[in-house]
Amino acid sequence: MNQHDKYMHRCLELAVRGLGRVAPNPMVGCVIVGDSGVMGEGHHDIFGGPHAEVNALNSVENKAGFKEAILYVNLEPCPNHGKTPPCTDAIIASGIKHVVIGCVDPNPEVKGKGIEKLKAAGINVEIGVLEKECIEVNKRFVTFHERKRPYIILKWAQTSDGFIDRKRTKDEAREKITQDEVEIMVHLWRGQEQAIMVGTHTVIMDNPRLTARKAGGSKSPLRVILDKSLKIPTNSNIFDKEAPTLVFTEQTSPGNNGVEYVNLPFDAKLLQSMLNELYTRNIQSVIVEGGEKLLKSFIEKDLWDEAKVFYSGKALGDGVPAPSFPFPSKGEIKIGDDTLILYRNRHM
Repeated sequence: MNQHDKYMHRCLELAVRGLGRVAPNPMVGCVIVGDSGVMGEGHHDIFGGPHAEVNALNSVENKAGFKEAILYVNLEPCPNHGKTPPCTDAIIASGIKHVVIGCVDPNPEVKGKGIEKLKAAGINVEIGVLEKECIEVNKRFVTFHERKRPYIILKWAQTSDGFIDRKRTKDEAREKITQDEVEIMVHLWRGQEQAIMVGTHTVIMDNPRLTARKAGGSKSPLRVILDKSLKIPTNSNIFDKEAPTLVFTEQTSPGNNGVEYVNLPFDAKLLQSMLNELYTRNIQSVIVEGGEKLLKSFIEKDLWDEAKVFYSGKALGDGVPAPSFPFPSKGEIKIGDDTLILYRNRHM
């Protein structure tokens, strides 16, 4: 591994510490390297806080060595004022003359402008080190800006004979398909995404809370609910104050514990209309945990980027069928008697 790859790998290790904390900003790590090795490093830790480059620059005690140093960062530094001052200005002011960037920022407000600003200041800029890996780390951010919609993750669990639940009434408990460890993992995933989506039937049948409460302090995502005719009881858990809730409906929107309602036609364009609304709200990722009907809708419209499917050794014999999903897997993980299969859409 050459030096550039080595330090860009370190940038990515630092960057992912911001997962679930910095969105809708990208995850960024930064390493400053001098003649004797690493001088300082930093990452973007929380939305609204200092960016990775500033944290890395501030971590260096002896700033006299900046003129001979190389600054590594996995994403193009921002040239504009947002919640914090431009990172390009901080880099230029430091006196650093060599910057290595993993990939260009896909945000139109930044794209190429940060690189141009650094070059205009006489800084030697290299671009594209571990570019594929850098794009992968910020797949949510990249998808949001390039496809103008959130990054979509489908998630469900199914039995060995292809069912996601038994046939039951709403007064009967949901069939437990996977082990307790899986539930903790799912809550960790929820804490990594900005929104979670389910349909009317799932809420009425299961009365879920849709939070990340078992993930050790992770922030719960926005709860996005489809309720065409406002059938969901007002005392349902999704209307508590543990996390914000957004309901898409065709009906006149009532007031209910601060829950927000958005009126949309439940027609063939419903999914795209909902994603457009989430896009305007700067929601960059959504995990879809709905039932068979909602999951099937996303699959049929080819509106998904990633799928996480648990396959249990348990059989039901009959029940609610799992979605048909004839796609090649990208990997699998054994979790006791359960197997997690990972999928990525071909366009990713």
